[in-house]
Amino acid sequence: MKPPESSRQRVSAVIIARNAATQIEACLASVDFADEVVVVDSGSMDRTPEIAEATGARVIRHRWLGYGPQKRFAVDQASNDWVVCLDADERVSPALRASLLEALVAPAYRAYEVARCNRFMGAWLRHGEGYPDRILRLFDRRVAQWSDDPVHEKVVTSERVGLLPGDLLHESAESLHGYLEKQNAYTTLQAQALYEKGTRASAAKLVLSPLVRFVKFYVLRGGFLDGIPGLVHVTIGCFNSFCKTAKLAALWREGKRTSSTPGA
Repeated sequence: MKPPESSRQRVSAVIIARNAATQIEACLASVDFADEVVVVDSGSMDRTPEIAEATGARVIRHRWLGYGPQKRFAVDQASNDWVVCLDADERVSPALRASLLEALVAPAYRAYEVARCNRFMGAWLRHGEGYPDRILRLFDRRVAQWSDDPVHEKVVTSERVGLLPGDLLHESAESLHGYLEKQNAYTTLQAQALYEKGTRASAAKLVLSPLVRFVKFYVLRGGFLDGIPGLVHVTIGCFNSFCKTAKLAALWREGKRTSSTPGA
C-alpha cells in the first residue's frame, strides 16, 4: 500500500520490454507502489503491451534504439522527476520496496544503488559476479541519466550515491542456450564500441583478462560457493572477456585489410 503522496517524493516506475508476456505481470506487480508506471515496448509480437495496459501502466510503443538510448527515452516519458528503472525480467523484493519508499520520504541522496540478485541455471547466485551486482536504479532524473552505451549501459551522475537495503531480483526465464546467444551479441556490440573509440586489442589482454576475471570472481569473491551454477556463470564471463577482445582484434585486422585493398 502506498504511503500518503504528501509524505514522500512522487516516483515513476520505468520499464523497457519486448516479448515479455511471461514476465511483465510479475515485474509490474512488484512496482505497484509507484505513482505512475511507464512501459516502453520495442515491438513485441506477444501480448506484452496488452498485459501492461490491463494493470494500468502507460504503454508507449517505440522502435529499439539500443539499451542506453532506449532507457534514456523511457525515463524522458515519465511524469515525475524521481524514477525507478527496471527491465521486464526484474522484480523489486519486499525488502527493497520498503527501503525505497522510506528513502523517498526524505532523500539523503538523489541517486541510489541497489544490489541485484541474479537467478542462473535455477539457482540464486549469492557470490562471485552474480551478487551483489550493484547497479544504480533509483534516481532524480534532474541529476542523473542513462548513458548512451548500446550495451552494458549505466546511470551516470556527478552526485553522491546511496545504497538501498534489499535486493532487486533478476529472474531471467531464458535457457542457457538463450543466455549464450545473448552474450555473443553483447560481446559483438562491446567490441564494436571499443573499435569506434580507437581501443586496440593485444595478445596479453586476450590471455590475461579471462584469467584475472576468474581469480577475482571465482576465488576471491567466492563464486565457488554457488556450486555448478556459479562455476558456469563465472566461466562464461571469462569467455566473454576473451571473445570481446578477439572480436576487437578481428575488427582492427579487417579494417587494416580493407584500407590496404587497391582502390579502397
